[in-house]
Amino acid sequence: MTETENIKVENELTRMLNIRFPLVMAPMFLVSNEAMLAAGIEAGILACFPSLNYRNESELQSVLEKMNDRIHNRKGKYGNYGMNLIVQKANPWFKKHLDICIRMKVPVVITSLGNPESTINAAHTYGGKVFCDVINLAHAEKCAKAGCDGFVAVGQGAGGHAGPYPLILLTEALKKRFPDLPVMAAGGIANGRALLSSLASGASAGYCGTRFIASTEADVSAEYKQAIVRHKMEDIIMTSRISGTPCSVINTEFAQKIGTEQNWFEKMMSRNSKTKKYFKMLVQRRGFNWLEAAVKPGNYQNLWCAGQSVEMVDEIQSIQDIVADFIRGYFIAYNELKQMNSY
Repeated sequence: MTETENIKVENELTRMLNIRFPLVMAPMFLVSNEAMLAAGIEAGILACFPSLNYRNESELQSVLEKMNDRIHNRKGKYGNYGMNLIVQKANPWFKKHLDICIRMKVPVVITSLGNPESTINAAHTYGGKVFCDVINLAHAEKCAKAGCDGFVAVGQGAGGHAGPYPLILLTEALKKRFPDLPVMAAGGIANGRALLSSLASGASAGYCGTRFIASTEADVSAEYKQAIVRHKMEDIIMTSRISGTPCSVINTEFAQKIGTEQNWFEKMMSRNSKTKKYFKMLVQRRGFNWLEAAVKPGNYQNLWCAGQSVEMVDEIQSIQDIVADFIRGYFIAYNELKQMNSY
């Protein structure tokens, strides 16, 4: 047991989600797994995973059954889980995964890359909460009108599909435009000090993925974990070759080989109204294959998603210790600010 296990930081979002600390373990394609979810729940935070990690329907249902059982029988009073759904038309698993989500009454749903309205309406039938990934105010406006329960503000430096704007600016803008909707801040958060800064800018929680890749519970290759520890923020690049949408990865030799931009033919097919849906499926399938190969040990095609917060990751730790470090760092930074004199 660590000295931080009984500490609680409360706001409207932690109460809504029944977590003891405003931290979210972000859903990570091919990284998030049952062990990570279980550890995150026991640590009292919100632990999330992408439905696409379990494309087989029976596997997805089994995981959700286990997570529902875990939150009902957890050791502590707090801790919860959420599932990420890619809601764009190019995702062939969307409808099936949404149906399972409804049937299993997933408590928190996070939508990405598309119109979230049907997901919001479905989750609200059983009391589920829906947060929408947004990178700008225009998309946030559409999500708010659709009835979302809050936003995931995806700013510069985030892992995966990062946004174009500085996180603090995006968070402040969202709170200014939508003061009643809580914001989870994503992009560059790997410790308690960064978490506190995001809360100061109006966020209700920090949304962290990259730091949790370098965890003992993550079932990825040792090479991937060591890459998170070894690389720095200048080693992160954006490429649209994986999914058609700019995605942040570590600048490995294989990342350089595939390039950062789609070629003229890919761009043409992605924009044509008759071909874009099916062509995007093909592009994403190719990208999935690259990423699936890269997480396995000994693979030379190292294509690893990560955010610029690799800069702040120095070691591989258990999720319990990562969360404990977040809490300690948060209070160290908080107390430093309290000690500043005003004149």
